[in-house]
Amino acid sequence: MDPRPLPRPNALTSPYWEACQRGELAVQRCRACGRRVHLPEPACPHCGATDLPYEPVSGRGTVHTFSVVYRAFLPGFATPYVLAWVDLEEGVRAFGDIVGDIAPEEVRVGMPVRVCFDELPGFGRIPNWRPA
Repeated sequence: MDPRPLPRPNALTSPYWEACQRGELAVQRCRACGRRVHLPEPACPHCGATDLPYEPVSGRGTVHTFSVVYRAFLPGFATPYVLAWVDLEEGVRAFGDIVGDIAPEEVRVGMPVRVCFDELPGFGRIPNWRPA
């Protein structure tokens, strides 16, 4: 199997990926309005402020929606796999694979999950989700 494409951190996303390497899930929080922002943004979509430091979050959430992928369009993905949007306890959504000892047909909307960090060869730790 060909290698999976690697994330490409930049000035905006590097703090997120650095937190992942420490085994932490971190999202931005606007210092002006206090709201959390994810996926990373240069300005708060709620108030327009640009002071958005990253802060660790619990890593607990529930599956908002998901898709079972049976045909990968990029190399390095073993099918089938489950991609999900997860509603975090902190009020934002995160994206990732549902992994662990669960069959794709067992994943459900509303299912509690917890972040885990899996090693992506050539990159380091990436966040995924396991049933809680």
